[in-house]
Amino acid sequence: MKNLQPYTFYLLAAILVLFTFINPTNLYAQKAKGTVSGKVVTAKNEPADNVSIGLEGTGYGTITKSNGEFSFRAPAGSYKLVISYVGVDHVEVPVVVKAGETVTLPVITVNASLSQLTEVNVIANRANRFTRKASTDVGKIPLDNLENAQSYTTITNELIKEQQIFKVDEALRNSPGIQKLWDATGRAGDGGGYFTLRGFVTQALVRNGVAGLVTNSIDAVNVEKIEVIKGPSATLFGSTLTSFGGLVNRVTKKPYETFGLEVGESVGSYNLNRTTVDLNTPLGSKVAFRLNAVYNYEGSFQNYGKSRTYAIAPSLSIKANDRLSFLFDAEMFYGRGSAKPFFFFYSSPKDLGVTNANQLKIDYNQAYSNDDVTSYSRSLNYFAQANYKISDKFTSQTVFSSSNSFSNGPGPYYYLITDKVVTDAPTNAPDLPGEGNYILRNDQSTANSKLGAIEIQENINGDFNIGSVRNRFVFGLDFQRQNSHQIYLDHQYGYAPINDPNFDYGNFNKQLVDAMDPGTPFPYIYKTNTYSTYVSDVANLTDRLIASVGLRVDRFENKGTYNVDGTQSGKPYSQTAFSPKFGLIYQPIKEALSLFANFQNGFQNTQAFINANNQPVTPKIQNATQIEGGVKAELFNGKLNGTLSYYRINLTNVIRSVPGSNVFKVQDGTQQSKGFEAEIIATPVSAVNIIAGFSYNDSKYTKADADVQGLRPNTAGSPYLANVYISYRLPQSLIKGLGVGVGGNYASNNKIINSVAQGTFELPSYTLLNASVYLDRPKYRLGLSGNNLTDKHYYTGYTTINPQRLRQFVLSASYKL
Repeated sequence: MKNLQPYTFYLLAAILVLFTFINPTNLYAQKAKGTVSGKVVTAKNEPADNVSIGLEGTGYGTITKSNGEFSFRAPAGSYKLVISYVGVDHVEVPVVVKAGETVTLPVITVNASLSQLTEVNVIANRANRFTRKASTDVGKIPLDNLENAQSYTTITNELIKEQQIFKVDEALRNSPGIQKLWDATGRAGDGGGYFTLRGFVTQALVRNGVAGLVTNSIDAVNVEKIEVIKGPSATLFGSTLTSFGGLVNRVTKKPYETFGLEVGESVGSYNLNRTTVDLNTPLGSKVAFRLNAVYNYEGSFQNYGKSRTYAIAPSLSIKANDRLSFLFDAEMFYGRGSAKPFFFFYSSPKDLGVTNANQLKIDYNQAYSNDDVTSYSRSLNYFAQANYKISDKFTSQTVFSSSNSFSNGPGPYYYLITDKVVTDAPTNAPDLPGEGNYILRNDQSTANSKLGAIEIQENINGDFNIGSVRNRFVFGLDFQRQNSHQIYLDHQYGYAPINDPNFDYGNFNKQLVDAMDPGTPFPYIYKTNTYSTYVSDVANLTDRLIASVGLRVDRFENKGTYNVDGTQSGKPYSQTAFSPKFGLIYQPIKEALSLFANFQNGFQNTQAFINANNQPVTPKIQNATQIEGGVKAELFNGKLNGTLSYYRINLTNVIRSVPGSNVFKVQDGTQQSKGFEAEIIATPVSAVNIIAGFSYNDSKYTKADADVQGLRPNTAGSPYLANVYISYRLPQSLIKGLGVGVGGNYASNNKIINSVAQGTFELPSYTLLNASVYLDRPKYRLGLSGNNLTDKHYYTGYTTINPQRLRQFVLSASYKL
């Protein structure tokens, strides 16, 4: 075991979790199902709406409607329906489920207020608190995970709260197959964090299924759950918000019909100070208002660096009548902060004489610039949604979103450079002692940069039978407009040693930056319109065989690119894309085990280029196709949930350089990404919840420039990734609400430079350990968490080296009404 690779350890741990269930007492055939129905009220005889309810020790349950009523299906057998929450009297109702029959329970009265019930955690809604079985956004059709032929991971609000996670970027550590490459840059247009997913770079640009642009890291204060949707997904989501590897969709908190208030305060290492408010209140019988807000200040593990952010997210729901409802909401993010160090390669790793980040001797605790060099960022996102029940079989959803990102200020970064370049540098280079490698200090400022996006989407959903075949159907129309006025300025501030305790790195400060001449701007000024229509249908061909098919037609119009003075720098062009998808599911154990396969498509619009004959060429659309197969499980009454999948993505029409030229291009490049992913969410024994994930990705250029032919792209991240989290909540008979969790992440070596000319440069593998302990009561919650407990020095990046945060402890307290 001593020589066992870390990723192998994580895989074996996941397999052991699986085999925990494979024993004579657990392994039994799935039974035929019946229906359980009833109603829940409070002691004041008020309907208890939006309360989770189900059968003890199983994954079968539902959520009560606004009138307190509920109904769900479960296998035949004898159970206890249990509502149990700290501070609320334990309620148990025996129930016998009979196959093919409906059992209606007497009215269930719970000795709790409506505000308490909004936070009720029912033992039986999910055997594991960290699962969500259904999604309306992944397929734009309400589908259970076992009915969807696409792989996706859901990160729940319960998990985010238990781990005391404050950023969406940090929450993604709980999903297999996704890895952070860059921290958020704070720049308009591309300011959010960068991730690699199935070998391709992606960002979290989707909110409730539509565009939700960000300029900085995304605070989790308004997040109900996060969906990591795997594989190219252009059929339903288009190309402007997704990548060939997939997308990240954040589902936000919604208003509910009772009063609730939670105020929280967190303090921690590096001067962390965080205040949150979650207020919900009814405004009459048909209107509800909710406000989530946060103030967050944090310093840095390095000698310089700080960030101050605010977020305000109001939402208003209106039930006009039984058929028509509206939801209006907004997200307003504001931030000012220092840039985190990014190290690029000016000289190649070969010239630097290094192959690994540890050989560079970067001062891990040095920011290399003063923390008064800050930039301002802002994201303003507004949404409106109207839902209309056309009939019992058809519904309409109309969505409008307006997203605006803005940034202004410097963004320091650094080039790694050899002493020879420094020696040959112009006279403004400082007199640096000795030989070795240095950094060239740079700044890429944004000058009042803006990116705006408008999206209008109409979805018609149907759930109807054609003969004996059930069809769940969506027809959609989508319009997206982007208006970019991004202005960049580049400056250089001289050379500095990589690691010299006598050098004043703090002289790279605001005074120096403000004194710099603005220089020549680099604009990204353009307007684009995208007109799309799509259709998708999920058909239950039999009670065990489900087929799905979908198609998107996408018309992209680029209105041209422009210089700051208004002159045109690039001509307008248009492209039309077709994006199909197919899926097939067979359930050998009905509603418990699914074998799935899919064909999915993604595309990216490309700009004109100059060919080898020095002529402009109208480009083709880059096209990615994925073939995937695997198994999804919700076994042992929901105690074991998991997905195992194998995928292969082929990318065509990649633009590459003509051999021997950096100007002329040809569009015949290809790339392949294939791999395996495993996710397990399990409850092997009562009160223990486990999340485990493992992924392997093999990416390479299959037709490319000779410099990278056959090599792994530097955007693909680490080939091996693993995550695990084990949570234990003490039984109700002991200290009520007390729980503890421990987990970790592993990433193998990451080749951020990988070519014949430059050589290979790797970021070292790393294993991180995190833990949390909490006390959750009806009126308050206390929590203590520790991240990177071993104080590991580790790096992320693609083409760059980005030092990551050292050990941090966070103490949180919240008061609930």
